[in-house]
Amino acid sequence: MPDESSERESGDDTESALEARLAAGETYEPPASFVEQANVSDPGIYDDFEENWPDCWEQAADLVSWFDEYDTVLEDEDAPFYRWFTGGTLNASYNCLDRHVEDGAKNRAAIKWEGELGETRTYTYGDLLNEVEAFAAALQELGVEEDDVVTLYMPMIPELPIAMLACARIGAPHSVVFAGFSADALATRMNAAESEYLVTCDGYYRRGDPLNHKEKADKGLRGVDHDVETVVVDRLGDELEHFLGANAHDYDELVSDHAGASVEPVERDAEDMLFLMYTSGTTGQPKGVKHTTGGYLSYAAWTSHAVLDVKPEDTYWCAADIGWITGHSYIVYGPLTLGTTTMMYEGTPDYPDKDRLWELIETNTVDIFYTAPTAIRAFMKWGTGYPDAHDLSSLRLLGTVGEPINPRAWTWYYEHIGGESCPVVDTWWQTETGGMMITTLPGIGEMKPGSAGPPLPGIDAKIVDAAGEEVGAGNAGYLTVQNPWPGMLRTLYNNDDRFLNEYWQEYSDPDADEWVYFPEDGAKIDEDGSITVLGRVDDVINVSGHRLGTMEIESAIVGVEGVAEAAVVGGDHEVKGQAVYAYVILEDGQEATDGMHDRIVEGVEDSIGPIARPEEVLFTPELPKTRSGKIMRRLLEDIASGEELGDTSTLRNPEIVEEIADQVGEN
Repeated sequence: MPDESSERESGDDTESALEARLAAGETYEPPASFVEQANVSDPGIYDDFEENWPDCWEQAADLVSWFDEYDTVLEDEDAPFYRWFTGGTLNASYNCLDRHVEDGAKNRAAIKWEGELGETRTYTYGDLLNEVEAFAAALQELGVEEDDVVTLYMPMIPELPIAMLACARIGAPHSVVFAGFSADALATRMNAAESEYLVTCDGYYRRGDPLNHKEKADKGLRGVDHDVETVVVDRLGDELEHFLGANAHDYDELVSDHAGASVEPVERDAEDMLFLMYTSGTTGQPKGVKHTTGGYLSYAAWTSHAVLDVKPEDTYWCAADIGWITGHSYIVYGPLTLGTTTMMYEGTPDYPDKDRLWELIETNTVDIFYTAPTAIRAFMKWGTGYPDAHDLSSLRLLGTVGEPINPRAWTWYYEHIGGESCPVVDTWWQTETGGMMITTLPGIGEMKPGSAGPPLPGIDAKIVDAAGEEVGAGNAGYLTVQNPWPGMLRTLYNNDDRFLNEYWQEYSDPDADEWVYFPEDGAKIDEDGSITVLGRVDDVINVSGHRLGTMEIESAIVGVEGVAEAAVVGGDHEVKGQAVYAYVILEDGQEATDGMHDRIVEGVEDSIGPIARPEEVLFTPELPKTRSGKIMRRLLEDIASGEELGDTSTLRNPEIVEEIADQVGEN
């Protein structure tokens, strides 16, 4: 056994070697064995897509089945309200289920679900089709008609994708609300969507404890300004008695009553809405992002095929939550359109122990694993002993999503989870884009730790300065997308003006009919064309890969009795990437007590959910402001992240900056 000093020296040597490799910008080639079997391995695809744009996107459309073939790939006469695959009709539920059963895959596993307490459920494509049809028939009996928005407020249980596919089958767009969001957040989204139908559950488990979800849903319904028909899934059984109440129905009874029902999939126009997804915006009001059936489904399938290398025989696991867009595109629609086996997990990565995910990969012989940098940083912190205790040799591909991954975390993931034999795809995209936009194609491109990679074939992404001019290699600027793509949002629900203002005004020239999409992320570009995404440039915080609007959090804090003003910023966090830091001014006569701190935290959790819980609440008599009265959030971000403070002489109250910094240092 080596002594402690030699172990320490060995660790230092390894660390030094890693630092040297990262500093040199070392790249990694995909293994030859992977390239040989990859869905996409011809480098010529980039030139092919560029030369044949937009008809190149027929390759995506070919991955889905159409009832009526489309006439035109792209209609851009009313840009930026682009229309894809016009004239075509299809159904997302049919594409995810019926066609695979018709092709002989009835007994192939479609969904493998792992409950937090160790329960398992497997749905074959035949099983899944039967339950989707039964629930679709039940929804129709409850009065759901084509184009009615159905809200789904559920955790990671199989009934969530079943409900999504049942809605898609009858042409009713779904609006999934993350189960961790508060009752107020549910009410806000249901009112905005004018949704008269809710599917929820009695509760679920978190770290072994049953949580009462129906109580939260009922509270949210009290804030909805119209009548709602509710369906309740019984997840907890005897753990939690629940009362259905008026206009509420038991899911199991509905499915049982309609068992064996045959519900023909409704033919939907390619541009008909498939779902709404509400995402944080800078105004404090969530934005209802509208995704349509033809373009979105084609793009989710194509990126699953080309980037994640998904094949029908795979067991594929995206460890996200379906309450976010990643779960929509890469747990449900992309994988099931391709006919693979997609995994779902109800629990957390560290319950009952910190090897839970590796145990599941080993037990289920997982081929592809797609997770967030937040999780990878936690894995690193816990140590290599946990993954080393399991056989992860089934893995063929690794992916990351939700936020930029730093080179050290990328390298740890590549070495200790992938065994240096799995390509790692670092993917940049958004709720609004519908699917991946910037990443390497694993069967083609070199991987560079910390850099997402080049734009995907057919995606014209450029880094520009404030004037809209392209920046040179090695320089930072603003990420823009110059051409439309099939998975893009079509508009914001009932708000075309906001759609134009938020995404298309910054760098577009409407007079010249030149439309540029601005996702409000900063980025830099390397000599080889690789793009490194630097993070948000608007008032949105990226916490564990989840976008939270600062104004929405500030409104929740100011709503607490005794609070006069608040400023919320994102600060660096070792595990979450960014965390919420709240700077709070109290009303005269109020004291900065532990009780006030707790009321502020509770106010945020009640209004938005635990995901927005502030890491720190810092009470201050003033906030740094310009002479015109604008809060200098940049300085507050620097303080929260421990960065050097720049020139404060132009502030109305420069002395407060040092006072706040000293207080943060003491905390």
